[in-house]
Amino acid sequence: MTPRKSPDALRSARWFADDDLRSFGHRSRLRQMGYAPEDWAGKPVIAILNTWSDFNSCHAHFKDRVEDIKRGVFQAGGFPLEIPVHSVSETFLKPTSMLYRNMLAMEVEEVIRAHPVDGAVLMGGCDKSTPALLMGATSAGVPAIYVPAGPMLRGNWNGKTLGSGSDAWKFWDERRAGNIDQAAWNEIEGGIARSYGHCMTMGTASTMTAIAEAIGMTLPGASSIPAADAGHMRMCAASGRRIVDMVWDDLTPARIQTRAAFENAITVAMAMGCSTNAIIHVIAQARRAGCNITLDDFDAASRVVPVLANVRPSGEAYLMEDFYFAGGLPALMGRLKPLLHLDALTVSGRRLGETLEGATVYNDDVIRPLENPIYAEGALAVLRGNLAPDGCVIKPSACAPHLRVHTGPALVFDDYPSMKAAVEDENLDVTPDHVLVLRNAGPLGGPGMPEWGMLPIPKKLVKQGVRDMLRISDSRMSGTSYGACILHVAPESYVGGPLALIATGDLVRVDVPNRSIDMLVPEEELARRRAALPAPEPRFERGYGWMFSRHIGQADQGCDFDFLETAFGAPVGEPAIY
Repeated sequence: MTPRKSPDALRSARWFADDDLRSFGHRSRLRQMGYAPEDWAGKPVIAILNTWSDFNSCHAHFKDRVEDIKRGVFQAGGFPLEIPVHSVSETFLKPTSMLYRNMLAMEVEEVIRAHPVDGAVLMGGCDKSTPALLMGATSAGVPAIYVPAGPMLRGNWNGKTLGSGSDAWKFWDERRAGNIDQAAWNEIEGGIARSYGHCMTMGTASTMTAIAEAIGMTLPGASSIPAADAGHMRMCAASGRRIVDMVWDDLTPARIQTRAAFENAITVAMAMGCSTNAIIHVIAQARRAGCNITLDDFDAASRVVPVLANVRPSGEAYLMEDFYFAGGLPALMGRLKPLLHLDALTVSGRRLGETLEGATVYNDDVIRPLENPIYAEGALAVLRGNLAPDGCVIKPSACAPHLRVHTGPALVFDDYPSMKAAVEDENLDVTPDHVLVLRNAGPLGGPGMPEWGMLPIPKKLVKQGVRDMLRISDSRMSGTSYGACILHVAPESYVGGPLALIATGDLVRVDVPNRSIDMLVPEEELARRRAALPAPEPRFERGYGWMFSRHIGQADQGCDFDFLETAFGAPVGEPAIY
C-alpha cells in the first residue's frame, strides 16, 4: 500500500524529527525507556488508551489484550505506546458512572492532543467507556479505532442459564417474596458472572459496542466476539495493524461518523432491542461529530425497524454468546440491508455494504428474519406530554403489554432512600394500578442520572405475584433491566420540570402507541404548585461535581457538557512545542 501521508507529515514528527533541543529531549527520554530510533523514526505513533482497572471486572483481560494490540501495531510498522485512562467501572463507581462519562471523554481528548499521537486504539466496553472514548477521540480528530471488551460467558445456576443484570433483578424479587433461600442466593451470586468481559445480555455495554461497530468505528464483527474467545485476541491484533494504515490514509472519525452512520447505528440498535441508554449516548456522540441527532430520530426508527435479536432482556432465551455463534452483528446487519446506508465508510477502509458481503445467519431463532421478528416495532418509544414536554423514553419490548396503555394514581417519592424504604413496607397503600414516580434523580438531581429507574415492585405486590407495574422517573435504568419503566423525563424535576409538580394521588395517563404521557391535573393547579416550588439545594460546592452542575445538558440533549460540544467554539489547535 502506498502511504497517502509521508513520514515527515506525521503529527508525531513535530515532537521527534527536528534537530533542536526540545526534540533531543523527547528522543532521549524514549531511549531512557529502552527504545531506539529504529522503533519510532518515520513510523506512526499509536496511543493505546487502556481503561483497565482492578475495579473493572469487565476489562480484567485488558492487561493481556493491550499486548495483542501492540503486536499488531508493530507488525504493521507502527510504534505503540499505552496510555492508561479512567476506567468508569459500572459496578463500583458511585454514585453513578454516568457522572464520570464526560470526565473520561475530556481525558481522552486531552491526552491525545497533548501527546505525540498519530492514531489511537480505544479499549473499552463497560457501559460508559464506549461513548466516552468515542466522544473524546472524535473531538481530538486523529484516526482512531475502537476495540470492544466483548461479552462475558453465559452464567449458570443449577442447570439454568443466567443473564447478567436481568436474572439478578428477577431472582431478587423471588428472594424478596421468600421463594429463594440464602444458600441458593449464594449459588446464584457465584454463577451469574463466570468470566471477564461486559454483561452478556443486550444491556448498555453490548448495545454500545454494537453501536460503535454499526457507526463504523470497529472492525467488522468485533463487537460480538466473547471476551474469553481466542478470536478476541486476534481481533485486537488486527485492530492494531489496521490503525497504522488508517494513519497513513488519514482516515479520521470525521470521515466515518456522518449522519448516515448514526442513522445506521439507530437502526441496528432498534433491531437489537437495545438499552434505553443508547439514546443519551448516541445523541452525545453525534453532537461531537457535528450531527444533529434527536429523540425524534429514535422514535421514527422504532416505528419501522423490527426487533430481530432474540437476546435478553427483550428476547426470551438467548445471550450474547448465542448471538455471536448465530452470526453476530454482521449477520444481523445483513438482514437489515434494506434499512441501512450501505455506502457508509468504516474503519476497515471499506463501505458498510462491502463488509456485509457473505454475512450469514446460522440460527434463525436467535437472529430472526425481517418477516418473523420478536416485535414488529417498539424497541424504544419516545413519549411527550405535560409530564415530559421535552420527552421521555420507554422500552415497550421489555414491558407487560397491558401497561402500554394505562391510567392510574401516582405514588410519588422525592428521593431514592424514601422510595426504597417504602417498597419494603408490606403495609404500603399501593395496588398494581398505581404508577410509581421517583424524582430528583436526573442529570443534576441525582446527581449524574443514576440507574434508579427500575423502581422495585413493592414487596406487598411481589408476594401477590405482581412482576410489573408502571414506573416513571427522570433517572436512567440498566440496559439489562426490564419492565414498564418510563425514563429520562425531561426537563428533570430538579430544575423545575413538570415531574416536580406531580403529587401522590394525581392520575397519570400513559399511551405508548400514541406516544403520550400526561398527569390529569388542571393547568391552574399546576401553576399554583409551580409557584410554590422551593429552590433546590446545590449538589456540589467545589471540584468536578461543581463543574458538572454548571455545564451538564439534559437527557434529551445527550448529557454532554455544553463546552465540549462541537458547536460551542472553534476547534482547539495543536499544542505549542518549545
